Amino acid sequence: MSPRLKLFVPLGLFVLLALLLFRGLSLDPQALPSALIDKPLPQFSLPALSDDQTLSDRDLLGGPLLLNVWATWCISCRVEHPYLQRLADSGVRIYGVNYKDDSAAARDWLSQLGDPYRASIVDARGTLGLDLGVYGAPETYFVDAQGVIRYRHVGVIDERVWTGRLKAIYDELTSNSGT
Repeated sequence: MSPRLKLFVPLGLFVLLALLLFRGLSLDPQALPSALIDKPLPQFSLPALSDDQTLSDRDLLGGPLLLNVWATWCISCRVEHPYLQRLADSGVRIYGVNYKDDSAAARDWLSQLGDPYRASIVDARGTLGLDLGVYGAPETYFVDAQGVIRYRHVGVIDERVWTGRLKAIYDELTSNSGT
């Protein structure tokens, strides 16, 4: 390689690195792929948080719903909790998955902050979370009336996120189910 050509190697590496960084900055960090989109909820049979009842995937059928993965150790879950309560109060069906948490602490948390969930599923060992592909809490799965996962949202749901993107997805699920 000629000495003059060697002068352009650092410039070429810089341009390549700049292109890679530019591409990385344009990606949506909440757009994590899920292999479960358009597939049924994983089968499960786990205890309910509120009583000794056992809940299964079949118990969630009957209408579109949000399946919200949460925990008392999750700071972001505390941030989104009041907005989930508002959604539940407006008629949105929300079920919780209490993920790798202490059940007594979770019951106290819901008692103090309000309970937006029709029921919370205790996933103490994280088996349901593993089947769902959970990275961490909070994560919310949009499930249609037949129990098929249609969308996955990673992160906090608040007014901006709901009205900007998620409400349209939920409204579509609702209109397609006839409810």
